[in-house]
Amino acid sequence: MENTATRHGDDVTEQALRTLDGCPDPRLREVTAALVRHLHAFVREVRLTPEEWMTGIQFLTRVGQKCDAIRQEFILLSDTTGVTMAVDAVAHDDLPNGATASSALGPFYTQDAPEIAQGASIARSGKGEPARIRGRVLDLRGAPIAGALVEAWETDGEGSYDVQYVDRGEPDYRGHLRTTADGSFEFLAVKPVSYSVPTDGPVGELLRALHRDAMRPAHVHL
Repeated sequence: MENTATRHGDDVTEQALRTLDGCPDPRLREVTAALVRHLHAFVREVRLTPEEWMTGIQFLTRVGQKCDAIRQEFILLSDTTGVTMAVDAVAHDDLPNGATASSALGPFYTQDAPEIAQGASIARSGKGEPARIRGRVLDLRGAPIAGALVEAWETDGEGSYDVQYVDRGEPDYRGHLRTTADGSFEFLAVKPVSYSVPTDGPVGELLRALHRDAMRPAHVHL
């Protein structure tokens, strides 16, 4: 017996794909067509109900409403579903042997970090146990790279990024500097602590529903 539901679903997918035939941008057409195919396949695989579809729409709407100039709930959703690291891995799958592995910026990176001098502190409010961070930037042959841009950001000693404070007046616990002639850099920070990702939004609700741990290990972004 022919499965008319599957046939109808295939027809809907083909019709949606045909609407893209006139797109003049080949890359946009390629990406959108793949997205349509995968989304339709997902719907058929899990046999998504109209009620579940609406729940998903409302969830994504609330994710967008939680975003502002500083907070990016969609990046947090991307991070917690592994999409961010998957994109980063694809973008850097041609790194040569011996190169430092790439990593995602995460939802708390900002572009307003101030420039600091060698040995200066990125922790202006000093909330936390002091720590000194130093390193060198070298090429694949081990030769130093002078003038390399080093950006650093972290939470304070209480596990919160500056952008999580409603009264944030200026960037804190973040800064950038350039390596010296021998490729070295050094700055002061605070000893990193473990912390929870933001759970006051829809992504937090999803994590709780999935019984997932929201904690991250102590780290400094570099």
